[in-house]
Parts: sequence; C-alpha cells; structure tokens
Amino acid sequence: MILTLSSESVRNTVFTDERGLPVFKSTTPFRLGVRTTTISRQATPDESPGMDPDLIEVAGRIDWHCFGSSIFTIGGTTLESNVFLPRHGFFGRKRTFTGQDGRRYRWDMHSRDVVVSLYLADFWLDGHIHMFISQLSLDDSSRTQIARYHRASLGIIGKRRHATLEIAPQAEHMLDLVILTFIYVEKLRMDKENRQRQQMASGGGP
Repeated sequence: MILTLSSESVRNTVFTDERGLPVFKSTTPFRLGVRTTTISRQATPDESPGMDPDLIEVAGRIDWHCFGSSIFTIGGTTLESNVFLPRHGFFGRKRTFTGQDGRRYRWDMHSRDVVVSLYLADFWLDGHIHMFISQLSLDDSSRTQIARYHRASLGIIGKRRHATLEIAPQAEHMLDLVILTFIYVEKLRMDKENRQRQQMASGGGP
C-alpha cells in the first residue's frame, strides 16, 4: 500500500490511497499549551474525493507535551510516549513499539546524502547535505521492512512527486498504529531537522 500525503506537515495532512481516495486525516488545531492531533480514518470505502463525515472514525489522538511524555490515546487506552514508544540508539533516532500481534517494531530515522536541488528541506551538516527519513521494520534479526517514508520532490531533477508512506502488506492489519506512530516519529524528525538548519544558518555547530 502506498499512501500519498497532501502535506509534509504530518500533523495536518490527508493520506490518500493509490486511487486518490482519502484513508486517514490528521488535524491539529492551533492553541496555546498542549496541542492535540486527532487521526481519523475513513471507516467505509467511499468513492468521493473528500472524507464523508458520516463514515469517519477516530483512530487515535496524540497530546503533545513540550516537557515530559506526550500522550497517545488508542482504542480508549492512554499511553505515555516514553513507555509506548521509547527511544533507543545514538541520539535517540530509533523508536520501538509492540503491535497488536505481540511483535516488536522499530522506527529508524536515517540520514543519507541527496542532491541539493532535489529537496526543499535539505540542509548542510558537517560539510555534506543530508536528508532524514523514517523507516519502520520488525525489531528482530530479520529487520523486515514494514514501512518507509519518502520525502516530496520538487521535480528539478526527475519527476515532481508528493511525499508518500509505503506500507508492506503484513502491516495492513495495524494501519492505525503505523499512522499514529509515523506521525509522532516524523514530527520529532522534522523538529530535529529544523533545529539543525537554524543552527547552521546562525553559524552554530550541529
């Protein structure tokens, strides 16, 4: 399954399937203090271009806390981010969670070299241009890739394309979890990228 994002601002975006039909939508109204992202899903397949309000179900919510753990609400259960999706690895670029199937999954926030003119969100780091992406895999020796995020392309080199989230068939039974955890991890990655871009622009180090 390939879901296309209407915007790389993952807290306010629509995920559409290969037919161009909306499947998930994230909304985060502006407010001072704790902001809440609501992730909605299209409960019944619908051929209309927008999400039918009568067919929408809430897949989950994320309450964003600047200090302390953010809070996930999934199926009526409330979970703290540092327990539900703890950080691992150097600089905390890995996040793990347990799926409904009892298996452990891991999001990795990678960096890789890209062509400078290809992406708006490129930035300089240690004399090279890097782009962080997010990838979900089984947290075992197989490291089977479950989902991978592809950034949008401007089309300066190659074709212009929207950001997409590619999800393997074996994860389609837990789409809600994949989308919720993706939004959380990608928001963290975006914040880190923005901080590093600002540091480089001001002449500071990474």
